[in-house]
Amino acid sequence: MSSQTTRTGLSRTAVTTAAVLVALLAVGVVVASRFLPAEPEATAPAPRTGPVGLVPVDAPDAGSPDCAALLAALPASLVSGEKRLDRLAVADPAPPGAAAWGDQLGDPVVLRCGLGKPPELTQTSGLREVSRVRWLPVEGDGSASWFVVDRPVYVALTLPSGVGTGPLQTVSEVVGRALAERPVRP
Repeated sequence: MSSQTTRTGLSRTAVTTAAVLVALLAVGVVVASRFLPAEPEATAPAPRTGPVGLVPVDAPDAGSPDCAALLAALPASLVSGEKRLDRLAVADPAPPGAAAWGDQLGDPVVLRCGLGKPPELTQTSGLREVSRVRWLPVEGDGSASWFVVDRPVYVALTLPSGVGTGPLQTVSEVVGRALAERPVRP
């Protein structure tokens, strides 16, 4: 048996070549794992077609004259940064006292009028004032809801993450014109 042949009958050159190929394959796997995503990328959401569905919530004063006045005064669109969010049709059965704005892809901005007092409203709640309207911000998962707390009815404006404060500013101005100011009732 020659010194160039192993016990299995393979030449040392063949064994060395195989070992080098295995090492290169391992290096290739490591390099590829650094550049390829670990999970498949999520597909973009399908564009919204038709009315937006809103779940009903307890809104005992949604049919009040105050909510009717506010809903009538709401604008056809809201500005969010450089985006315009148009008023969306709400699917039947539409909850009373509700309005929505958005584009075809993202979660909508939703206004609800006539809600009950938010449980987060206490003597020590951190309120914010926007255009002379007092709001109680409540952070959620992927959104924040802002409650008007100084008017005859409670109003909530839910803003999806990333929308910005433009819609809050516009709705504050409308609330200030449409609804009389009242003391906060914690």
